[in-house]
Amino acid sequence: MTAVLDATHDPAAASWVEAAQDPTTDFPLQNLPFGAFRPAPPPQPPRLGVAIGDRVLDLAGLAAANLLGAELAPAAAALAEPHLNRLMALEPALLQALRRRLFALLHSSASESQRAALGSLLHPLDRVELCLPVAVGDYTDFYSSIHHATRVGQLFRPDHPLLPNYKWVPIGYHGRASSLVPSGAAIRRPCGQAAPPADRPDSAPLFGPSRRLDYELELGFLVGAGNALGEPVPIAKAGGHFFGVCLVNDWSARDIQAWEYQPLGPFLGKNFATTLSPWVVTLDALAPFRAAAAARPPGDPAPLPYLFDAADQASGALDIFVEAALRTAAMRQAGMAPHPLSRAGARDLYWTPAQMLAHHTSNGCPLRPGDLLATGTISGPEPGSAGCLLELTSGGRAPLRLPNGESRQFLADGDEVVFRAYCERPGWRRLGWGECRGRILPAGA
Repeated sequence: MTAVLDATHDPAAASWVEAAQDPTTDFPLQNLPFGAFRPAPPPQPPRLGVAIGDRVLDLAGLAAANLLGAELAPAAAALAEPHLNRLMALEPALLQALRRRLFALLHSSASESQRAALGSLLHPLDRVELCLPVAVGDYTDFYSSIHHATRVGQLFRPDHPLLPNYKWVPIGYHGRASSLVPSGAAIRRPCGQAAPPADRPDSAPLFGPSRRLDYELELGFLVGAGNALGEPVPIAKAGGHFFGVCLVNDWSARDIQAWEYQPLGPFLGKNFATTLSPWVVTLDALAPFRAAAAARPPGDPAPLPYLFDAADQASGALDIFVEAALRTAAMRQAGMAPHPLSRAGARDLYWTPAQMLAHHTSNGCPLRPGDLLATGTISGPEPGSAGCLLELTSGGRAPLRLPNGESRQFLADGDEVVFRAYCERPGWRRLGWGECRGRILPAGA
């Protein structure tokens, strides 16, 4: 991931869209995240947009109005698509030129005629339907937080929480792209097999609704340029294959997962639903928030050569904070806000995004525009930084106490999980992703 700082990152730059000047907004002029939306009724197909303050700018309308200029003519067709895939596949120089043009049109220095032309293309965010931003062809979920892996391992293997390969290889599993859903979509409690009761270990396994439903707080890295079958991506170039970052909730049925995960890993405990945030923050926007890879503790092995690049170690991580909150049905009825559960930082991940992609392609596996590589649960070393209920409740043995007197070991029907993420660093404008949320419905018949 090449960090290029330019005028679009200037923290003093202001927009003529008034709400973009709010210091608490996730969508200032310096962000300009991409997504897909449906305008107000009647029902219409999804359109690509960019978030700015409390508005979304219609990119298809922008291109149709010839407001992009000749330089960006090759991007016009991509902006007319219902998903970001074709746009993500464009050359980085063209994408950077598009960012600069959008920045100029929304900057406070834009002419009155430009503002007037854009006025009808700006839709209030609270009056549109936000959709899946990408048509994901393939989805891989990694296990890149050593703090999460250690805590979970301690629940099952107290003496040896980490398996021997963890510090050598970025572990991942192939997820199910067909069950990716947009933020706000309801999540049906899954059914499946779970282990026999502890007092009857030789009896048949149980089948029914999951009793240990959980969330996982993750980031997703979306692939822009892909690679050909049989051609690995070297670590020094791997970061350049990413387009942007979204929020991911990898919903998990822990009882189903525990019964099935050996010998082949996650299956029905994971593939029933995964929620994506509606907004994709580009790697260009995140240039001011690059960070060094997490330092490995003394005694840990150095990455193998195909996973090591000095530049990636120096600035291949991202200083992104992620937060999870919970609102029960009773809290919602009482008008209570979601209760914060955890906060962690992506810079604590054991593996960088480039290492994940380099490993993924090291055997010649091809990636395509729109493929999703998720980090796995992001947890930190501090108390309150665990990114799932399995960790926060010590496997259900230490229930969480909520402010209205309720408690939770795992998720109940009617519970709503809300994720947020943001970047904040002195000298730069704060930016964020908005919300990624989902509410649990009872199991189907």
